[in-house]
Order: sequence, then structure tokens, then C-alpha cells
Amino acid sequence: MRVGIVAESFLPNVNGVVNSVLRVLEYLKEEGHEAIVIAPGARDFQEEVPDYLGFTIVRVPTVMIPLVDSLPIGVPTTTVTAALADFEPDVIHLASPFVLGGAGMFAALQLGVPAVGLFQTDVAGFATQYHAGVLASVAWDWTRNIHNNCELTLAPSSAAIRDLESHGVDNVRHWGRGVDTTLYHPLKRSDTLRRTWDPTGRKKIVGFVGRLASEKSVHRLAPLVTEPGVQIVVVGDGPERKALQEALPNAVFTGALYGDDLARAYASLDLFVHTGEFETFCQTIQEAQASGVPTIGPRAGGPIDLIEEGYNGLLLDVDTFERNLVDAVRYLIDDTRHAELRANARESVANKTWRALCEQLMGYYAEAIEGYDRTSIHIFGRSIALPGWVRRARRKRGARTA
Repeated sequence: MRVGIVAESFLPNVNGVVNSVLRVLEYLKEEGHEAIVIAPGARDFQEEVPDYLGFTIVRVPTVMIPLVDSLPIGVPTTTVTAALADFEPDVIHLASPFVLGGAGMFAALQLGVPAVGLFQTDVAGFATQYHAGVLASVAWDWTRNIHNNCELTLAPSSAAIRDLESHGVDNVRHWGRGVDTTLYHPLKRSDTLRRTWDPTGRKKIVGFVGRLASEKSVHRLAPLVTEPGVQIVVVGDGPERKALQEALPNAVFTGALYGDDLARAYASLDLFVHTGEFETFCQTIQEAQASGVPTIGPRAGGPIDLIEEGYNGLLLDVDTFERNLVDAVRYLIDDTRHAELRANARESVANKTWRALCEQLMGYYAEAIEGYDRTSIHIFGRSIALPGWVRRARRKRGARTA
């Protein structure tokens, strides 16, 4: 199979969208499929990655949205359609489509190729967090346009599926995320690392891992600053780091960590707290659980599917998150139950492999290809017939691949 991937984010940036694309590419390589990635270019201070596992990476220019440093945007240019036309994909995979992915959607329509859209970023929620609530409805209108012009939309959680369907998105299927249970493992726990965070060796280590941006709401850890016997550790970097260092004066900030360094950090925590409510999935919760670490998350979005209350962690209502955080932490780190919670956390992700998830994805690709018979485009609630030249392109493609 030939898969054209249009990604809103890619290496050298690292985030949930990028990680899932990398796992898909690794699977495609192992199984002998062909792929191309179209993605934003690197920013000035970054070194651009020319390929991944031999798959070509086609870059478009990148711009930054003022005040939203966590969302670099790829500029949609004619390069998107031209690169896909040259590659001749069987299916187009839109990874978290919004701006560049919107161009990928239009390219799919022009080329007569089925598209599968993966909903991974709650742009409307981000707009609200950045005090741009007036744009949230516009964001949903555009999201609906993109996904209803795909053959299938894949969402990572039950909350995301409900959200999409309530906003008029059709043909939504569930596609979760795998986790590397070899990399993220309780055996990576390091007493040496813990001593660098807490020289006394007596405190419980409560940590957050992720990008330090407004939508992550890391400031919600503040009630733990004065909690005796607790050491806060924040793993990650981003535009909010300086403000967070002021809000959490006794916290350890490690900066961004990767690979084995990140795995050791996860496993060396006693408790993981995810603070933001705009996660369509929340892969960091799975990575913490794979590391044998109980988790706290908001009762919103992806964490609802990942945290089983009292078994591997606790969910806290968003409105009272900070008010209830200290009691939740005390409950989960209590020595009478902590060992059992750690074992349960590991067990809860034992069967969530990326290979199984990618095999499921291939089934969705096949479903989109088999059922493809698009004759119209959906624009802001209106159905418009595709022009004849698009239908002819589809027939030509069908004859070529038959």
C-alpha cells in the first residue's frame, strides 16, 4: 500500500501527533509499504530531518501564531498537491488536520484519493484556553468541513468521539494509541535520579511530563508546593516555563527529556499528575502507567478512558481540580495501597501495543479505499458536486491501480 501522510507537526518537533506518525511509519517500513510525509519545515533554531527510515519528508514553510508558541503552523502551498500527485498514494492519512491538513484534504479531493482524518488536537479547546473563545465555533466549523470530506475520521477516546459527533462529524471510528512497554518500564526506576530531585530521600516524588504551554494548565500543581513530604518534578519545556518556575518555586524543572532519560524519569516518580483538560487522548498517562506509576488526571477528554478510579489512579473534576488535588495525592501515595496501585498501573497498559494499533489502522485504510465513491464536497453545511475533471482523475487512478 502507498500511504501519503500530511502531518500538522513532525520532527524535529516532538509531541503526541509526531509520535503517532513515527509509530505508523515504523510499522509501514516493517511491513514493506511505501509512504511519504508532508509536514511543516523546521524553525530557525532547529535542524531539519530530511527523511525517516528512508521515507521522504516534503517540507512546507512554517509560521508561528502569536501567543501560541506550542502550535507552529505549516503554510499550505501547491507543494502539498504536487507532492501527493507525484507519489500517487492509495490513501491519504491526515494527522491532526487543521491548516496543512486542510490542504491535504483538498488535495485528496482533487486527486480522487480517499482520505482518513485522525482527530488528535482539540483546536477549539486551545482557542478557549488562549482567551480566543469567539474562535472556538469557527474552529469547529472548519474541523467539521475537513473531517466530513474524509472517508473516515479516527478519534482516540470515547470523549473525543462524542465531541465530534455532537458537532456534526460523520463516520467516526475509534483508534487509540499504543505504548512502548519495553522502553517505559518499572525497572527503569533510579534511586540515584530520585536523590538528585530529593537529597533527603524521604519525600514522595509527584511529577508532570509534557509541553509547558498554557493549554496544559501545569499551574494547577501549585497546591502541592506547601505539601510536606512531596517533591514536585516537572519534565518538559515550553513558553510557560518561566511563569511556572515562579508559581512552583520548590519544583525541580528538568527540561525536555527523551528516550531512556525520559523513561527513567517516569519510572522514578511515585505519582504522575496530568493537569490539562484539552487532551483528546493523553499519551503521557499511558507512558506513566507503563512505568508502573499511578496517575491523576482531569475528568475530561482522553484521561477518562485511561484512568480507572481507585485501580490505577483518580480523576478530578476540572472545576475543583486544585481544591481536591492534595487529598487525591495523599490517598494515592499512601504506603498501604501504593504498591498495589503501581502494579495495577502497569497491568492496565500491558496489551496496548503499537503493532496491534497499526494493524487496526491498516484495516481502516482498506475500508476507506474499498468504500470510496465520493461525488461531492461538503463546505460549511452545503454539498457541492465535484467537477468533472476530479471524477475523471479518480477513474484514471482506478484504472491504474486495478
